[in-house]
Amino acid sequence: MSAKQRYRYRFTNDAYVALIVLHIIMGIFINLLPEFSTLYFAVVCGFFIFKIIVTPQREKVIWVLFGASYFVAAESLFRMTGGGLFYEFSKYFVILLMGMGMFYDGISGKAYPYFIYLILLVPAVVVASTTLGYELNFRTSVAFVLSGPVCLGASALYCYNKKVSKEVLLQIVACMSYPIVTMTTHLFLFNPSVKEVLTSTGSNFATSGGFGPNQVSTLLGLGMFALTVRFFLKSRTLFLKIFNMLLLAAVSFRALVTLSRGGVFGALIMIAAFLVIIYGVSKYRQKQQIMVSVFLLIVIGFTTWTISLNQSSGLVGNRYSNEDALGREKKDISTGRLELFVHEFEGFKDNPFLGVGASGMKQARLEEDGNIVASHNEISRLLSEHGLLGVLILVILIFKPLDIRSTNRNNIFFYSFLGFWFATINHSAMRIAAPAFLYALALLHVTNEKPPLRRKPSPELPA
Repeated sequence: MSAKQRYRYRFTNDAYVALIVLHIIMGIFINLLPEFSTLYFAVVCGFFIFKIIVTPQREKVIWVLFGASYFVAAESLFRMTGGGLFYEFSKYFVILLMGMGMFYDGISGKAYPYFIYLILLVPAVVVASTTLGYELNFRTSVAFVLSGPVCLGASALYCYNKKVSKEVLLQIVACMSYPIVTMTTHLFLFNPSVKEVLTSTGSNFATSGGFGPNQVSTLLGLGMFALTVRFFLKSRTLFLKIFNMLLLAAVSFRALVTLSRGGVFGALIMIAAFLVIIYGVSKYRQKQQIMVSVFLLIVIGFTTWTISLNQSSGLVGNRYSNEDALGREKKDISTGRLELFVHEFEGFKDNPFLGVGASGMKQARLEEDGNIVASHNEISRLLSEHGLLGVLILVILIFKPLDIRSTNRNNIFFYSFLGFWFATINHSAMRIAAPAFLYALALLHVTNEKPPLRRKPSPELPA
Protein backbone atom coordinates (compact mmCIF):
# COMPACT_ATOMS: atom_id res chain seq x y z
CA MET A 1 0.00 0.00 0.00
CA SER A 2 1.45 3.39 -1.01
CA ALA A 3 1.99 6.25 1.41
CA LYS A 4 -0.71 8.30 -0.29
CA GLN A 5 -3.24 5.52 0.02
CA ARG A 6 -2.15 4.85 3.58
CA TYR A 7 -3.40 8.15 4.98
CA ARG A 8 -6.45 8.72 2.79
CA TYR A 9 -9.41 9.89 4.79
CA ARG A 10 -12.81 11.32 3.92
CA PHE A 11 -15.11 13.36 6.14
CA THR A 12 -18.35 14.79 4.76
CA ASN A 13 -19.79 18.26 5.29
CA ASP A 14 -22.95 16.66 6.69
CA ALA A 15 -20.87 15.04 9.45
CA TYR A 16 -19.18 18.39 10.11
CA VAL A 17 -22.50 20.21 10.52
CA ALA A 18 -23.86 17.42 12.74
CA LEU A 19 -20.77 17.58 14.99
CA ILE A 20 -21.01 21.37 15.26
CA VAL A 21 -24.67 21.13 16.29
CA LEU A 22 -23.78 18.38 18.80
CA HIS A 23 -21.08 20.58 20.34
CA ILE A 24 -23.48 23.52 20.61
CA ILE A 25 -25.88 21.24 22.51
CA MET A 26 -23.03 20.12 24.77
CA GLY A 27 -22.24 23.77 25.51
CA ILE A 28 -25.85 24.22 26.65
CA PHE A 29 -25.66 21.12 28.84
CA ILE A 30 -22.40 22.28 30.45
CA ASN A 31 -24.03 25.58 31.36
CA LEU A 32 -27.19 23.95 32.74
CA LEU A 33 -25.47 21.00 34.43
CA PRO A 34 -21.88 21.83 35.48
CA GLU A 35 -21.23 18.14 36.24
CA PHE A 36 -21.77 17.38 32.56
CA SER A 37 -18.31 18.82 31.84
CA THR A 38 -16.69 15.94 33.78
CA LEU A 39 -18.71 13.38 31.80
CA TYR A 40 -17.83 15.13 28.54
CA PHE A 41 -14.15 15.11 29.50
CA ALA A 42 -14.17 11.41 30.41
CA VAL A 43 -16.01 10.39 27.23
CA VAL A 44 -13.70 12.21 24.82
CA CYS A 45 -10.59 10.93 26.67
CA GLY A 46 -11.82 7.37 26.40
CA PHE A 47 -13.03 7.80 22.83
CA PHE A 48 -9.69 8.92 21.39
CA ILE A 49 -7.65 6.36 23.30
CA PHE A 50 -10.05 3.63 22.18
CA LYS A 51 -9.92 4.78 18.54
CA ILE A 52 -6.11 4.80 18.51
CA ILE A 53 -5.97 1.26 19.94
CA VAL A 54 -8.62 -0.41 17.75
CA THR A 55 -8.29 1.46 14.46
CA PRO A 56 -6.28 -0.20 11.66
CA GLN A 57 -2.57 0.53 11.57
CA ARG A 58 -2.88 2.72 8.48
CA GLU A 59 -5.26 5.11 10.29
CA LYS A 60 -3.62 5.37 13.73
CA VAL A 61 -1.71 8.55 12.84
CA ILE A 62 -5.02 10.18 11.90
CA TRP A 63 -6.62 9.51 15.27
CA VAL A 64 -3.51 10.50 17.22
CA LEU A 65 -3.57 13.89 15.50
CA PHE A 66 -7.35 14.22 15.75
CA GLY A 67 -7.26 13.50 19.47
CA ALA A 68 -4.42 15.94 20.14
CA SER A 69 -5.98 18.73 18.08
CA TYR A 70 -9.30 18.27 19.86
CA PHE A 71 -7.77 18.37 23.33
CA VAL A 72 -5.54 21.38 22.80
CA ALA A 73 -8.61 23.31 21.66
CA ALA A 74 -10.68 22.07 24.64
CA GLU A 75 -8.08 22.91 27.30
CA SER A 76 -9.54 26.24 28.50
CA LEU A 77 -13.07 24.82 28.42
CA PHE A 78 -12.13 22.00 30.78
CA ARG A 79 -10.17 24.38 33.00
CA MET A 80 -12.95 26.95 33.31
CA THR A 81 -15.66 24.35 33.97
CA GLY A 82 -13.59 22.10 36.23
CA GLY A 83 -14.15 19.08 33.99
CA GLY A 84 -10.53 17.95 33.70
CA LEU A 85 -8.57 15.79 36.13
CA PHE A 86 -6.07 18.55 36.91
CA TYR A 87 -4.93 21.90 35.55
CA GLU A 88 -2.12 20.72 33.24
CA PHE A 89 -3.93 17.58 32.06
CA SER A 90 -4.20 18.53 28.37
CA LYS A 91 -0.43 18.82 27.97
CA TYR A 92 0.13 15.42 29.55
CA PHE A 93 -2.68 13.91 27.51
CA VAL A 94 -1.12 15.19 24.28
CA ILE A 95 2.21 13.69 25.39
CA LEU A 96 0.39 10.39 26.05
CA LEU A 97 -1.22 10.43 22.59
CA MET A 98 2.13 11.19 20.96
CA GLY A 99 3.68 8.33 22.92
CA MET A 100 0.97 5.97 21.69
CA GLY A 101 1.59 7.18 18.17
CA MET A 102 5.31 6.53 18.48
CA PHE A 103 4.62 3.04 19.83
CA TYR A 104 2.36 2.11 16.92
CA ASP A 105 3.88 4.14 14.10
CA GLY A 106 7.45 5.04 15.07
CA ILE A 107 9.27 8.30 14.39
CA SER A 108 11.50 9.65 11.64
CA GLY A 109 15.25 9.20 12.01
CA LYS A 110 15.60 12.81 10.83
CA ALA A 111 13.80 14.06 13.95
CA TYR A 112 16.97 13.77 16.07
CA PRO A 113 17.24 17.58 16.64
CA TYR A 114 14.16 17.30 18.83
CA PHE A 115 15.87 14.58 20.90
CA ILE A 116 18.67 17.08 21.40
CA TYR A 117 16.08 19.74 22.26
CA LEU A 118 14.58 17.55 25.00
CA ILE A 119 18.01 16.72 26.41
CA LEU A 120 18.88 20.43 26.55
CA LEU A 121 15.94 20.98 28.91
CA VAL A 122 17.42 18.69 31.57
CA PRO A 123 20.21 20.94 33.00
CA ALA A 124 17.61 23.54 34.04
CA VAL A 125 16.02 20.90 36.29
CA VAL A 126 19.38 20.14 37.89
CA VAL A 127 20.07 23.84 38.49
CA ALA A 128 16.57 24.33 39.92
CA SER A 129 17.12 21.52 42.42
CA THR A 130 19.86 23.63 44.03
CA THR A 131 18.37 27.13 43.70
CA LEU A 132 14.61 26.94 44.37
CA GLY A 133 13.65 27.94 47.89
CA TYR A 134 11.14 26.32 50.23
CA GLU A 135 8.45 28.83 49.19
CA LEU A 136 8.20 27.17 45.76
CA ASN A 137 7.37 23.48 45.50
CA PHE A 138 10.14 21.96 43.39
CA ARG A 139 8.05 19.35 41.58
CA THR A 140 5.07 21.55 40.71
CA SER A 141 7.20 24.58 39.81
CA VAL A 142 9.43 22.62 37.44
CA ALA A 143 6.51 20.72 35.95
CA PHE A 144 4.63 23.98 35.33
CA VAL A 145 7.38 25.57 33.23
CA LEU A 146 8.60 22.40 31.48
CA SER A 147 5.32 20.61 30.67
CA GLY A 148 4.78 22.89 27.68
CA PRO A 149 8.30 22.51 26.22
CA VAL A 150 8.20 18.73 26.75
CA CYS A 151 4.78 18.62 25.06
CA LEU A 152 6.32 20.46 22.12
CA GLY A 153 9.28 18.06 21.99
CA ALA A 154 7.09 14.94 22.08
CA SER A 155 4.71 16.36 19.45
CA ALA A 156 7.58 17.41 17.20
CA LEU A 157 9.25 13.99 17.45
CA TYR A 158 6.07 12.25 16.37
CA CYS A 159 4.92 14.71 13.69
CA TYR A 160 8.29 15.28 12.05
CA ASN A 161 8.05 14.18 8.40
CA LYS A 162 4.87 12.19 9.16
CA LYS A 163 2.90 11.81 5.93
CA VAL A 164 -0.71 12.95 5.88
CA SER A 165 -2.96 14.02 3.01
CA LYS A 166 -4.31 17.54 2.59
CA GLU A 167 -7.76 16.23 3.43
CA VAL A 168 -6.54 14.86 6.76
CA LEU A 169 -4.82 18.18 7.48
CA LEU A 170 -8.12 20.00 6.90
CA GLN A 171 -9.90 17.66 9.30
CA ILE A 172 -7.20 18.17 11.94
CA VAL A 173 -7.97 21.89 11.76
CA ALA A 174 -11.72 21.16 11.83
CA CYS A 175 -11.27 19.09 15.02
CA MET A 176 -10.02 22.23 16.74
CA SER A 177 -13.26 24.06 16.00
CA TYR A 178 -15.62 21.62 17.76
CA PRO A 179 -14.68 22.18 21.44
CA ILE A 180 -14.19 25.89 20.74
CA VAL A 181 -17.81 26.05 19.53
CA THR A 182 -18.81 24.35 22.80
CA MET A 183 -16.80 26.90 24.78
CA THR A 184 -18.32 29.79 22.80
CA THR A 185 -21.84 28.49 23.50
CA HIS A 186 -21.00 28.23 27.20
CA LEU A 187 -19.59 31.79 27.20
CA PHE A 188 -22.78 33.23 25.68
CA LEU A 189 -24.88 31.49 28.34
CA PHE A 190 -22.45 32.25 31.18
CA ASN A 191 -22.35 35.95 30.26
CA PRO A 192 -25.29 36.86 28.01
CA SER A 193 -24.95 40.62 28.62
CA VAL A 194 -21.50 42.05 27.98
CA LYS A 195 -22.59 45.59 28.89
CA GLU A 196 -23.33 44.60 32.47
CA VAL A 197 -19.82 43.38 33.25
CA LEU A 198 -17.47 45.55 31.18
CA THR A 199 -16.49 48.64 33.14
CA SER A 200 -12.82 49.06 32.19
CA THR A 201 -10.41 48.16 29.41
CA GLY A 202 -8.60 45.48 31.40
CA SER A 203 -8.89 41.83 30.37
CA ASN A 204 -12.22 40.63 31.72
CA PHE A 205 -12.81 37.36 33.57
CA ALA A 206 -16.61 37.57 33.44
CA THR A 207 -16.67 37.63 29.62
CA SER A 208 -14.13 34.78 29.65
CA GLY A 209 -16.28 32.32 31.57
CA GLY A 210 -14.71 33.22 34.92
CA PHE A 211 -11.32 32.01 33.70
CA GLY A 212 -8.08 33.57 32.40
CA PRO A 213 -8.94 35.92 29.50
CA ASN A 214 -5.53 35.46 27.90
CA GLN A 215 -5.93 31.69 27.52
CA VAL A 216 -9.58 31.91 26.48
CA SER A 217 -8.80 34.59 23.90
CA THR A 218 -5.93 32.51 22.50
CA LEU A 219 -8.14 29.48 21.88
CA LEU A 220 -11.01 31.57 20.54
CA GLY A 221 -8.47 33.04 18.13
CA LEU A 222 -7.54 29.50 17.10
CA GLY A 223 -11.24 28.89 16.50
CA MET A 224 -11.42 32.00 14.32
CA PHE A 225 -8.66 30.55 12.16
CA ALA A 226 -10.24 27.08 11.95
CA LEU A 227 -13.62 28.50 10.91
CA THR A 228 -12.00 30.84 8.37
CA VAL A 229 -10.29 27.83 6.78
CA ARG A 230 -13.63 26.03 6.68
CA PHE A 231 -15.29 29.07 5.12
CA PHE A 232 -12.71 29.32 2.34
CA LEU A 233 -12.01 25.67 1.58
CA LYS A 234 -15.05 23.65 2.65
CA SER A 235 -18.10 25.87 2.06
CA ARG A 236 -19.25 25.12 -1.47
CA THR A 237 -22.96 25.64 -0.82
CA LEU A 238 -24.78 28.79 0.29
CA PHE A 239 -25.93 27.03 3.45
CA LEU A 240 -22.36 26.13 4.46
CA LYS A 241 -21.13 29.64 3.74
CA ILE A 242 -23.82 31.21 5.94
CA PHE A 243 -23.39 28.51 8.60
CA ASN A 244 -19.64 29.05 8.91
CA MET A 245 -19.97 32.85 8.67
CA LEU A 246 -22.33 32.88 11.66
CA LEU A 247 -20.02 30.59 13.66
CA LEU A 248 -17.03 32.77 12.81
CA ALA A 249 -18.87 35.92 13.86
CA ALA A 250 -19.94 34.37 17.18
CA VAL A 251 -16.44 33.12 18.06
CA SER A 252 -14.85 36.43 16.98
CA PHE A 253 -17.27 38.44 19.10
CA ARG A 254 -16.49 36.41 22.21
CA ALA A 255 -12.75 36.76 21.51
CA LEU A 256 -13.02 40.55 21.22
CA VAL A 257 -15.04 41.06 24.40
CA THR A 258 -12.52 39.17 26.53
CA LEU A 259 -10.49 42.37 26.02
CA SER A 260 -7.39 40.18 25.77
CA ARG A 261 -5.74 41.19 22.51
CA GLY A 262 -3.16 38.43 22.15
CA GLY A 263 -5.55 35.77 20.87
CA VAL A 264 -7.16 38.09 18.32
CA PHE A 265 -3.82 39.30 16.99
CA GLY A 266 -2.66 35.67 16.80
CA ALA A 267 -5.77 34.80 14.78
CA LEU A 268 -5.17 37.68 12.37
CA ILE A 269 -1.58 36.53 11.82
CA MET A 270 -2.72 32.96 11.11
CA ILE A 271 -5.52 34.03 8.77
CA ALA A 272 -3.29 36.47 6.87
CA ALA A 273 -0.60 33.82 6.36
CA PHE A 274 -3.21 31.29 5.20
CA LEU A 275 -4.80 33.71 2.70
CA VAL A 276 -1.44 34.74 1.23
CA ILE A 277 -0.47 31.10 0.68
CA ILE A 278 -3.75 29.92 -0.88
CA TYR A 279 -3.91 32.99 -3.11
CA GLY A 280 -0.35 32.39 -4.27
CA VAL A 281 -0.93 28.74 -5.21
CA SER A 282 -4.35 29.27 -6.84
CA LYS A 283 -5.18 29.66 -10.52
CA TYR A 284 -6.79 32.77 -12.00
CA ARG A 285 -10.43 31.70 -11.59
CA GLN A 286 -9.76 30.44 -8.06
CA LYS A 287 -8.14 33.78 -7.20
CA GLN A 288 -11.33 35.55 -8.23
CA GLN A 289 -13.35 33.31 -5.92
CA ILE A 290 -10.87 33.93 -3.10
CA MET A 291 -11.23 37.70 -3.50
CA VAL A 292 -15.02 37.42 -3.24
CA SER A 293 -14.63 35.35 -0.06
CA VAL A 294 -12.11 37.87 1.31
CA PHE A 295 -14.66 40.64 0.74
CA LEU A 296 -17.27 38.62 2.66
CA LEU A 297 -14.71 37.98 5.42
CA ILE A 298 -14.09 41.73 5.72
CA VAL A 299 -17.85 42.33 5.94
CA ILE A 300 -18.09 39.70 8.72
CA GLY A 301 -15.17 41.29 10.55
CA PHE A 302 -16.54 44.83 10.28
CA THR A 303 -20.01 43.75 11.42
CA THR A 304 -18.62 41.80 14.39
CA TRP A 305 -16.37 44.71 15.37
CA THR A 306 -19.32 47.14 15.23
CA ILE A 307 -21.48 44.85 17.40
CA SER A 308 -18.65 44.42 19.92
CA LEU A 309 -18.21 48.21 20.12
CA ASN A 310 -21.93 48.64 20.75
CA GLN A 311 -22.18 45.87 23.33
CA SER A 312 -19.08 47.06 25.20
CA SER A 313 -20.04 50.74 25.09
CA GLY A 314 -16.88 51.43 23.09
CA LEU A 315 -14.48 49.75 25.53
CA VAL A 316 -13.32 47.22 22.94
CA GLY A 317 -12.24 50.11 20.71
CA ASN A 318 -10.43 51.76 23.62
CA ARG A 319 -8.65 48.51 24.44
CA TYR A 320 -7.33 48.05 20.91
CA SER A 321 -6.33 51.72 20.77
CA ASN A 322 -4.38 51.22 24.02
CA GLU A 323 -6.60 53.63 25.91
CA ASP A 324 -8.30 53.41 29.28
CA ALA A 325 -12.06 53.64 29.81
CA LEU A 326 -11.88 57.46 29.69
CA GLY A 327 -9.98 57.46 26.39
CA ARG A 328 -6.58 58.34 27.85
CA GLU A 329 -3.59 56.62 26.26
CA LYS A 330 -1.90 54.00 28.45
CA LYS A 331 1.85 54.27 28.96
CA ASP A 332 2.60 50.53 28.71
CA ILE A 333 1.04 48.81 25.70
CA SER A 334 2.45 45.45 26.89
CA THR A 335 0.49 45.56 30.20
CA GLY A 336 3.61 44.77 32.22
CA ARG A 337 5.03 42.09 29.94
CA LEU A 338 7.91 44.26 28.74
CA GLU A 339 9.11 44.78 32.31
CA LEU A 340 9.05 41.00 32.88
CA PHE A 341 10.96 40.45 29.63
CA VAL A 342 13.69 42.92 30.62
CA HIS A 343 13.96 41.37 34.08
CA GLU A 344 14.37 37.89 32.63
CA PHE A 345 16.95 39.08 30.12
CA GLU A 346 18.93 40.47 33.03
CA GLY A 347 18.75 36.99 34.55
CA PHE A 348 20.32 35.65 31.36
CA LYS A 349 23.13 38.23 31.48
CA ASP A 350 23.87 37.38 35.11
CA ASN A 351 23.81 33.60 34.47
CA PRO A 352 24.75 33.15 30.80
CA PHE A 353 25.95 29.54 30.81
CA LEU A 354 23.30 27.34 32.46
CA GLY A 355 20.81 30.05 33.42
CA VAL A 356 18.95 30.33 36.71
CA GLY A 357 17.17 26.99 36.37
CA ALA A 358 13.53 26.05 35.85
CA SER A 359 11.26 28.57 37.64
CA GLY A 360 14.41 30.42 38.74
CA MET A 361 13.04 33.82 37.75
CA LYS A 362 9.91 33.14 39.80
CA GLN A 363 12.23 32.60 42.77
CA ALA A 364 14.09 35.81 41.98
CA ARG A 365 10.87 37.87 41.78
CA LEU A 366 9.64 36.30 45.02
CA GLU A 367 12.86 37.30 46.81
CA GLU A 368 12.92 40.82 45.33
CA ASP A 369 9.25 41.80 45.35
CA GLY A 370 7.56 39.20 47.53
CA ASN A 371 5.32 38.14 44.62
CA ILE A 372 5.25 34.95 42.53
CA VAL A 373 4.85 36.13 38.93
CA ALA A 374 5.05 33.63 36.06
CA SER A 375 6.67 34.58 32.78
CA HIS A 376 4.50 35.66 29.85
CA ASN A 377 7.27 35.26 27.29
CA GLU A 378 8.74 31.86 26.45
CA ILE A 379 11.73 33.31 24.63
CA SER A 380 12.95 35.36 27.60
CA ARG A 381 12.15 32.42 29.89
CA LEU A 382 14.30 30.07 27.80
CA LEU A 383 17.21 32.51 27.90
CA SER A 384 17.00 33.27 31.62
CA GLU A 385 16.34 29.72 32.83
CA HIS A 386 18.56 27.79 30.36
CA GLY A 387 21.30 30.28 29.49
CA LEU A 388 23.27 29.51 26.32
CA LEU A 389 21.45 26.17 26.09
CA GLY A 390 18.30 28.24 25.66
CA VAL A 391 19.90 29.98 22.68
CA LEU A 392 20.62 26.58 21.13
CA ILE A 393 17.02 25.50 21.82
CA LEU A 394 15.73 28.57 19.98
CA VAL A 395 18.02 27.85 17.02
CA ILE A 396 16.56 24.34 16.74
CA LEU A 397 12.97 25.54 17.12
CA ILE A 398 13.28 28.29 14.52
CA PHE A 399 15.45 26.75 11.83
CA LYS A 400 14.43 23.08 11.80
CA PRO A 401 10.88 23.79 10.50
CA LEU A 402 12.36 25.95 7.75
CA ASP A 403 14.55 23.02 6.77
CA ILE A 404 11.59 20.69 6.32
CA ARG A 405 9.73 23.44 4.45
CA SER A 406 12.55 23.54 1.89
CA THR A 407 11.81 19.94 0.89
CA ASN A 408 8.00 19.95 1.10
CA ARG A 409 5.78 22.96 0.43
CA ASN A 410 2.39 21.25 0.44
CA ASN A 411 1.49 22.28 3.98
CA ILE A 412 -0.63 25.37 3.25
CA PHE A 413 -0.88 26.09 6.99
CA PHE A 414 2.88 25.98 7.64
CA TYR A 415 3.29 29.71 8.26
CA SER A 416 -0.06 29.92 10.06
CA PHE A 417 1.00 27.22 12.53
CA LEU A 418 4.41 28.75 13.14
CA GLY A 419 2.85 32.23 13.36
CA PHE A 420 0.46 31.02 16.06
CA TRP A 421 3.30 29.38 17.99
CA PHE A 422 5.51 32.46 17.85
CA ALA A 423 2.74 34.94 18.65
CA THR A 424 1.39 32.88 21.54
CA ILE A 425 4.71 32.19 23.26
CA ASN A 426 5.37 35.94 23.22
CA HIS A 427 2.22 36.92 25.12
CA SER A 428 1.21 33.77 27.02
CA ALA A 429 4.40 31.67 27.19
CA MET A 430 3.31 28.00 27.09
CA ARG A 431 0.48 28.06 29.60
CA ILE A 432 -1.62 25.98 27.22
CA ALA A 433 -0.75 23.05 24.95
CA ALA A 434 -1.91 24.69 21.71
CA PRO A 435 1.34 26.46 20.68
CA ALA A 436 3.33 23.26 21.30
CA PHE A 437 1.06 21.09 19.17
CA LEU A 438 0.54 23.60 16.35
CA TYR A 439 4.30 24.03 16.11
CA ALA A 440 4.54 20.28 15.55
CA LEU A 441 1.84 20.37 12.85
CA ALA A 442 4.14 22.59 10.81
CA LEU A 443 6.54 19.62 10.61
CA LEU A 444 4.07 17.28 8.86
CA HIS A 445 4.86 15.99 5.37
CA VAL A 446 1.66 16.81 3.49
CA THR A 447 0.97 14.72 0.38
CA ASN A 448 -1.13 15.47 -2.67
CA GLU A 449 -3.94 12.96 -2.71
CA LYS A 450 -4.83 11.93 -6.22
CA PRO A 451 -8.26 10.54 -7.04
CA PRO A 452 -8.24 6.84 -7.98
CA LEU A 453 -8.05 6.07 -11.67
CA ARG A 454 -11.30 4.93 -13.20
CA ARG A 455 -10.91 2.47 -15.99
CA LYS A 456 -13.57 1.97 -18.61
CA PRO A 457 -15.06 -1.52 -18.54
CA SER A 458 -13.75 -3.79 -21.28
CA PRO A 459 -16.26 -4.44 -24.10
CA GLU A 460 -17.88 -7.82 -23.95
CA LEU A 461 -16.62 -10.34 -26.43
CA PRO A 462 -19.20 -11.54 -28.94
CA ALA A 463 -20.59 -14.98 -28.25
